[in-house]
Amino acid sequence: MSQTDIPMVKAEAVSKAYGSNQVLKSISLEVKRGEVLCLVGPSGSGKSTFLRCINHLETINAGRLSVDGELVGYHERGGKIYEMHPKEAARQRRDIGMVFQRFNLFPHKTALENVMLAPTLLKKGNKAALQTRAMDLLARVGLAERHDYYPAHLSGGQQQRVAIARALAMEPKLMLFDEPTSALDPELVGEVLDVMKGLAESGMTMIVVTHEMGFAREVADELVFMDGGVVVESGDPTEVLTNPQRERTKAFLSKVL
Repeated sequence: MSQTDIPMVKAEAVSKAYGSNQVLKSISLEVKRGEVLCLVGPSGSGKSTFLRCINHLETINAGRLSVDGELVGYHERGGKIYEMHPKEAARQRRDIGMVFQRFNLFPHKTALENVMLAPTLLKKGNKAALQTRAMDLLARVGLAERHDYYPAHLSGGQQQRVAIARALAMEPKLMLFDEPTSALDPELVGEVLDVMKGLAESGMTMIVVTHEMGFAREVADELVFMDGGVVVESGDPTEVLTNPQRERTKAFLSKVL
């Protein structure tokens, strides 16, 4: 199998529990390179937990999760799986960008400084080159003219766009979005979704937990509906949204569409 044939993300019977609470129950799915997968479902269905398992912010209890053909957070030796040292897991995580509901920008740093921070700490180039790259990324998210603004002087939508630029600064092969618009005022949602559409068009592999069904229909290659820690239904977004096969999917969509 050539490198391009290897799925960017492959989950095989992934399970996760907190004590007796089984949050993920044997999740299996694949995301090909350059694809956009949207995860939808009610709160508490396991979507965000699954996303956090993909970059080993959460450990899994069973199954296998790989990104670009490599196990995430674990080594396999002699048919057994061992958890990586945290430093190794952190190194692996650099290839996976993540954007959260909350923007988590450093309040005492400008937009430009927030975007430059991680590449600077990891010595990914000289300061001039990193600054040029950071400015390019701020331009990509439509905020070049606000590069010297502090987060407190940016709207929620602008802060989230800076957060996207910051994630892109590490040149990830995969981007994860955990309800990136849910903390925003409704009129600011569109500007963030537009940036994400642009990323999808550029060929970035993305997994997006979202309640924005219009975005899912327009941008996703596959829509996965989760509930109770399992994949209830998946397929072409338009097909799933207009002609759901499962009663649970129909009930959920009747409330959100």
